[in-house]
Amino acid sequence: MTTEVRFALGAKQDRRPGFSRENPDESRPPARFVPSTRLDPLALRADFPILAREVHGKPLAYLDNAASTQKPQAVIETLSEFYRTHYANIHRGVHTLSEEATLAYEEARDKVAAFINAPDRSGVIFVRNATEAINLVAYTWGRASVGPGDRVVVTEMEHHSNLVPWQLLTQEVGAELTHVRVTDEGRLDLESLDHLLQGPVKLVAFTHVSNVLGTVNPAREIVARAHAAGARVLVDAAQSVPHLPMDVEALDCDFLAFSGHKMCGPTGVGVLYGRPELLEEMPPFLTGGGMIRRVTRTEATWNDLPWKFEAGTSAIAEAVGLGVAVDYLSAVGMEAVWAHERELTAYALECLAEMPEVRVIGPPAGERSGVVAFTVEGIHPHDLAQVLDGEGVAIRAGHHCAQPLHARFGLEATARASFYLYNAREEVDRLVEGIKKAQDLFIRRPGG
Repeated sequence: MTTEVRFALGAKQDRRPGFSRENPDESRPPARFVPSTRLDPLALRADFPILAREVHGKPLAYLDNAASTQKPQAVIETLSEFYRTHYANIHRGVHTLSEEATLAYEEARDKVAAFINAPDRSGVIFVRNATEAINLVAYTWGRASVGPGDRVVVTEMEHHSNLVPWQLLTQEVGAELTHVRVTDEGRLDLESLDHLLQGPVKLVAFTHVSNVLGTVNPAREIVARAHAAGARVLVDAAQSVPHLPMDVEALDCDFLAFSGHKMCGPTGVGVLYGRPELLEEMPPFLTGGGMIRRVTRTEATWNDLPWKFEAGTSAIAEAVGLGVAVDYLSAVGMEAVWAHERELTAYALECLAEMPEVRVIGPPAGERSGVVAFTVEGIHPHDLAQVLDGEGVAIRAGHHCAQPLHARFGLEATARASFYLYNAREEVDRLVEGIKKAQDLFIRRPGG
């Protein structure tokens, strides 16, 4: 499959999320909410140039998608074309190049808004990544809203990016930081959540999908329980927006954060979605050019949303590239992506279950994304990753920026294979064969 998706330059278009030229009255994104046919990962691989290379003389099997995903040719070509023929700074110039660049940048915002079904484009803020998005909320909304004796609730399965900002905030203002317990099966203990929601809770911040366990948390239920207790909710969607259909209006969260590089887009661009009425009340995160309306010698007033939170020169080309990545994923169909990952994960868990020395952490296949973290008895995860690299199989080894979660399971590190739309069963087979080779190298087998 080769998907032709490029940014369009020309007459200004309707900015409403979900607007389509063919059906201008449609208020929801078109194709991505329609059930899609099964995808063919081997056909999709042709769209990703890097997947054609070899590593140590072996075909590349890239199974490190939870860390970052590869880029389709459409995104690569868009970045090149934008820099070659349309680049200029945005929002400030009246010349042709500036108007073209501004149009492409703002069209990317509309694409992202439609992709997550944001009810208002002004709530879509371009940032560097999900980490910056979460820090933005912690430093602005958090310091204006959380005070002594208040409670912030996170979970034991959080990535450090959705933990450390809240540690710093609560330490600074004298608030309490509490954690929803993770069960031995890798699920959130919602009874623990209900207990923590009794009291002066101001915020519940949780990951939609764990980057270690693969657990898909019941996000709508958690949001509803938190709102019933009077708390605001931030969802770390870095591992969910790239992999499954997202509807922030139905989810009803207050804030949602994700990164472009994990969804076929460039590095250096991410998104904070926030309720516009909350963003309006929040002080700015960074100050300078672009985010101001009027400046005198002694004071300043702020620009409208979303530009109030986009100080200085933005990652213009990267945002345009993210818009094309959204086009690509929409053309494939997020339902198809999600179904493929679940099927591939089920196959991987089935294969690993046949190896008694392998311990997989997290829930069963039906409750998880395409993330499989595991240990192999007698082999350090870093040694395993190095052997697999020699076989052309790329995985991640370490604590995956989730040290408290690893401590919860009595582990210092795990090996992690993570799948995406271009991965196939054959690559799972190569993962298994690579594990067996590592066992032959590090563990003396009977008769060996």
